[in-house]
Amino acid sequence: MSTEVENGSGPAPGVGEQSREFLRNRRTSLLGAIFLMAMSAVGPGFITQTATFTIRLGAAFGFGILLSIIIDFIVQMNVWRIVGASGRTAGALANAAVPGSGYLLAVLVIFGGLVFSIGNIAGIGLGLNAAIGLDPKIGGLIGTLLAIGIFLYKRANRAMDRVVICLAAIKVTIVLIVLFIVHPPVGHALHETVMPDSINIAALTTIVGGTVGGYITYAGAHRLLDAGITGPKNMKAVSQASLAGVLITGAIRYLLFLAILGVAASGVTIDLASKTANPAAQAFQVALGEWGFRIFGIIFWAAGTTSTIGAAYTSVSFFGVFNENFMKSRARNYATVIFIAIALITYLAVGTAPAALLVFAGGFNGLILPIGLTIMVYIGLFKSDLLGGYHFPKWLLVLGGLVCILTWYMGINSIGPIFALLR
Repeated sequence: MSTEVENGSGPAPGVGEQSREFLRNRRTSLLGAIFLMAMSAVGPGFITQTATFTIRLGAAFGFGILLSIIIDFIVQMNVWRIVGASGRTAGALANAAVPGSGYLLAVLVIFGGLVFSIGNIAGIGLGLNAAIGLDPKIGGLIGTLLAIGIFLYKRANRAMDRVVICLAAIKVTIVLIVLFIVHPPVGHALHETVMPDSINIAALTTIVGGTVGGYITYAGAHRLLDAGITGPKNMKAVSQASLAGVLITGAIRYLLFLAILGVAASGVTIDLASKTANPAAQAFQVALGEWGFRIFGIIFWAAGTTSTIGAAYTSVSFFGVFNENFMKSRARNYATVIFIAIALITYLAVGTAPAALLVFAGGFNGLILPIGLTIMVYIGLFKSDLLGGYHFPKWLLVLGGLVCILTWYMGINSIGPIFALLR
């Protein structure tokens, strides 16, 4: 994998402009990693899942959002530190700890990333359809060209960082505006978040998978590897970046939940049954009228674009398990373009309703989460020699072990309901 900055503390003092350029690149890389993870975790799948389950479960779904934030914190703090300290991709690290496990993890993440990419491109299509009336498949085709263009650019990683950060700003701004307009029942939502009337395991697994599972678990950590921000000496920066990513992601998740809840609490009927149902779009339309529908389209387009970029970038980073030298070359960007093109062609040919596909993608990635997390926690507990002398916090590993048990339980118990979403 290519590195943009040297793995260390930077150039010697007194270098002047070179030193400032190094710090700017490092800052951009850290921000890029934070927002790549955060925006991948709040993509079209999450928006659709949040709308679907908030309308079905009401304020009680706030517990699912809270649980996803807690799990996200534990997962990301473990994975970012373990991958960052080792200086290896998750797949290569898994192979070093348990021979063959890296190949399994790579296959699962790549396939899960492809499923998510299809859903993300569907989100781009739905977004442009709502915003400017384009046919969803034509919109998906046109919108995906932006993601492809980024990876054809000579400095693809820098371009990716800047695009993801800009689109994140657009998404957050619009969600805040909608939130202030709909006036959600905040008090009731907070109560149900902590003490829900009911708990739906399939909904919990789907929302956790859509925001933490699959490729999302490794997006930010692998971005820092590419930037050369690795090794024990960089663990403070890695830990701060992972925490910032979790906090940003959690805030956006809960704000979006409140916005949808505000519409659902008004008593308006939202269609969840028909093949063309788009509950999130309907919620924004109810809140803001025709302009709300178009604003939703902009949000969905931005979410689909950032998630498509994140899914392709991270999934292809796992190809290095099979051919490390290949992944260090320019060919990696071409492989990413091909990955996106395959997802696009599949989306254009698939007959599944986009909204159902987006919900299924999150559920499927939720099934991958416990496998990768189990390997990472095992490395932290029993393979500390792979972490370059970094002393991993035991309390974090204990929490990681508990989340492993929880996610295995959730995944096993939700297999049937998740795959039923595509029937």
